Amino acid sequence: MMALSAFTPQSATELAIKPLWQYLLSLGAKPAALTPLQTQARILEPQPNEVLLSQGEQQTSAYYVVDGIVRACHYAQEGTERCKEFYFEGELCFLYISWLKQEVAPYQLEAVTRCKLVQMPLSILDDTAMQGVQLALLKQQLLYKEQKEAFLLLNTPEQRYLYLLEHFPLWVTRLTHAQLANYIGITSISLSRIRKRLQDSR
Repeated sequence: MMALSAFTPQSATELAIKPLWQYLLSLGAKPAALTPLQTQARILEPQPNEVLLSQGEQQTSAYYVVDGIVRACHYAQEGTERCKEFYFEGELCFLYISWLKQEVAPYQLEAVTRCKLVQMPLSILDDTAMQGVQLALLKQQLLYKEQKEAFLLLNTPEQRYLYLLEHFPLWVTRLTHAQLANYIGITSISLSRIRKRLQDSR
């Protein structure tokens, strides 16, 4: 068996899950608690629009994004969709509310681009030995939600776009015009007007 403290990969699969292993260690996980990853983690390479978790289903997995973009979105009966979140490289993707309340997913998780993901059973996070990681993830999520609420409630659409330009330029360059507008909470036409107004003011 490999040395748990160092986690020296011995196979292609072990090499592929190493980023997730290191991510969990950075949150305070003990190497011994991550042993199940060696046999339970899976490498996925979904195509654009491929569904990872359907809206209304029970969530059993989390996905560490090695490469690509994943999103959480809600599809209404009338056909409209609203994007809750985008997940980029180095982020762990799962729905916190479904995890905490053990309820079906109110959102769908799907690949935005071609991705390379490490799929991990959420049961690994539920282990009592992972309580430190649970707390770290919850604190991280709380801070993020507070920032997002301020982003949406305290800013005009133009200020939201400028905020993304300054703090999340990766989003602006890698998301489509429609995806960006949906996240900001405006139409694509409104975003085009904002971009034109900013360009003309230079």
